[in-house]
Amino acid sequence: MSLLEARNLEKRYGGVHAVADVTFSVDAGERVALIGPNGAGKSTCFNLIGGQVRPDGGDVRLAGESLRGLPPRELFRKGVGRTFQITATFASMSVIENVQTALLSHHRQGLTPWTRATRQYRDEAAELLNQVGLADQAERSCAQIAYGDLKRLELAVALANRPRLLLMDEPTAGMAPRERHALMELVTGLVASSRMAVLFTEHDMDIVFGHADRLLVLDRGRLVAQGDPASVRQDPQVQAIYLGYDDPTAELSTA
Repeated sequence: MSLLEARNLEKRYGGVHAVADVTFSVDAGERVALIGPNGAGKSTCFNLIGGQVRPDGGDVRLAGESLRGLPPRELFRKGVGRTFQITATFASMSVIENVQTALLSHHRQGLTPWTRATRQYRDEAAELLNQVGLADQAERSCAQIAYGDLKRLELAVALANRPRLLLMDEPTAGMAPRERHALMELVTGLVASSRMAVLFTEHDMDIVFGHADRLLVLDRGRLVAQGDPASVRQDPQVQAIYLGYDDPTAELSTA
């Protein structure tokens, strides 16, 4: 059994079929990229998996358990982590406090007048920051750190529940080329050590072909191709639809 299974997913907006009968799976320890041209339905499909959008049909299962209809906070507690295209951190807090807040949620603890939140789960938060290379910036305000470091912090926050499945929405958006590959290499190391599954969307084809084990290609709401990077690169339908080549035999470039 695959860790993540999307079965016959459907989503309509009026007369628009944003996602139509999409079925795929992601195994533990696998990095899978969900790609497609603008308007292909990948954001909707991604949000169906992450609980931001409720499907009109089909199901999403994690280790055999249906996730359909569950809000993101419940998915977090079941072992689904997520990062966003636009970083979602608390600018008024320090780097380590952001991670502590996520850990409080994971352990189902709220803030109380008897215990200072900054004293709770500090060692665990420090270890997560060490994993993403931010140990030396723990006490800095989020408003003061570089954008690439904010992306690393968001990853540490997403790891607070020790996810079995990590969803990453445009993880390298806005980053410099060197930072992009460094972040995805970090993710690769985390996958190898924890066997978590990663599903990510991405526009940068260098990142997609360099860091995904398998690709899923959507067009007009439908899954039109899937496979390893080499086979997808040579797929005539992908070349014709996704990149708009007139010659479907042209080689897919990562440039």
